[in-house]
Amino acid sequence: MNDPIVDEVRRIRRDYAKRFDYDLQAMAADLRKREKQHQDQLASYSPRPARRHKTA
Repeated sequence: MNDPIVDEVRRIRRDYAKRFDYDLQAMAADLRKREKQHQDQLASYSPRPARRHKTA
């Protein structure tokens, strides 16, 4: 089954990785830089409380 949206996301991801020669550290640095440039567009969520597990 071909999903055009999934295909587009995969193509964009592949092109982005190729721009950085598949260097994960370089991609992470670029994403951090972009986050600083667009802080007003970032989502911020409060931390979830820890769940308690019942012990036997």
